[in-house]
Amino acid sequence: MSERFIRTELIYGKKAMEKLASSRVAVFGAGGVGGYVIEALARSGIGAIDIIDNDVESVSNINRQILALDETVGQFKTQVAKKRVESINPECKVTTYEMFFLPENSCDIDFSLFDYVADAIDTVAGKVEIIGKAQTAGVPVISSMGAGNKVNPSLFRVVDISKTENDPLAKAVRVGCRKKGINHFKVVWSPETAIKPGETERVSTDTPPGKRATPGSTAFTPPVAGLIMASEIINDLVK
Repeated sequence: MSERFIRTELIYGKKAMEKLASSRVAVFGAGGVGGYVIEALARSGIGAIDIIDNDVESVSNINRQILALDETVGQFKTQVAKKRVESINPECKVTTYEMFFLPENSCDIDFSLFDYVADAIDTVAGKVEIIGKAQTAGVPVISSMGAGNKVNPSLFRVVDISKTENDPLAKAVRVGCRKKGINHFKVVWSPETAIKPGETERVSTDTPPGKRATPGSTAFTPPVAGLIMASEIINDLVK
């Protein structure tokens, strides 16, 4: 085992680290939540990571996204993530897809290649499609629910989608999945009531079709959701 992962091996053991090194995980979304999923997976010794996102880094991302820096503004998030992962673990194979994932282009990705899928995007149609494709392929999936306009990271927890409440995104995803006959899957969710935006909130005018209006966000809430997701993935893979 590489010295860089020796502290992790002290917890999980050699066989578990070999399992992680042979695992391939897809992360949909490389923003506030997904960026930290990618970070933790890379630092845990995952052998292959597929990153799906079509966005570029912007100045407004810097307040909360680990990949967003002055020098990365304007670059594809997937490429920034790839470079960072390879700096953390040169042996990790990174595959990138510069695409806005929706049902219309979901066939471009072969879900059967993955050992686990992390959904960190924020479009309902895309999330429902990811969950459906993963379940059809027999691949474990974990999905992030609403993290925007929330300020208490200690409330995030892992639950079945059927147990979520007080979260408009979770409700929409739950309804969309139910229409496909999908009633159970793992999510990271917070029961905190989202802060209502004030009248002066700046609303994005270039929101892609099907994407929710831009919410407020902090430096500490999305990262916690992402790290919880990564911990579930790692622990599920090695248990």
